[in-house]
Amino acid sequence: MAAAQAARFVRALAEANPAPETELHYTSPYTLLVAVALSAQATDVSVNKATATLFQAADNPAAMVALGEEGVGGHIRRIGLWKAKARNVVRLSQQLLERHGGEVPADRAALEALAGVGRKTANVVLNVAFGEEAMAVDTHIFRLGNRTGLAPGKTPREVEEGLMRRVPPELLRDAHHWLILHGRYICKARLPECWHCVAREHCNYADKVLWPPAAGPRSGPQNGQRNGQRNGG
Repeated sequence: MAAAQAARFVRALAEANPAPETELHYTSPYTLLVAVALSAQATDVSVNKATATLFQAADNPAAMVALGEEGVGGHIRRIGLWKAKARNVVRLSQQLLERHGGEVPADRAALEALAGVGRKTANVVLNVAFGEEAMAVDTHIFRLGNRTGLAPGKTPREVEEGLMRRVPPELLRDAHHWLILHGRYICKARLPECWHCVAREHCNYADKVLWPPAAGPRSGPQNGQRNGQRNGG
């Protein structure tokens, strides 16, 4: 996909949602960091349910360390991999106290040096908490980048680098939100809902689903053919 087409794709998402926000609940860079760390292989809904009580008990590194692994685990048991996550949350909290005076660093290397924090988590924190132009590639964005042609890549890093090159600079700050929400609610894994995709005409996906399965004709305009609707994925 050419840069100009990619720009039109992202601008279509921007026009439909001018003020996108993360769906994770947080009140500070620290609670955001913990929420994102907990969100691996879990839904934002399940994380928000867990952190609703967790952050009442501990919303800063010192309180989280005092709560301990067992205490943290009591709040997050319904989240996948909760034992490892409880251990990492307590460890990263201790590391923040020891290395950064209890503050979340606005530095990628320092963030990735924390327990359980990888590039994706660091990118979310840098983008959401500190306003940096960072692109966190999760499963939704990885799928969307490859399916639409927006930023094809074999690895999340390749997709990230492609998006950083192709998304217009003035849209980079919010592009992560637009893309993850689009992948989560429209460009879904099993069935992309192209029939109400605002970026349809700018998408290179060949097998567009232009009608809801139960509502539209089983044969008819497919594979990018126009039928009076805008084309896209």
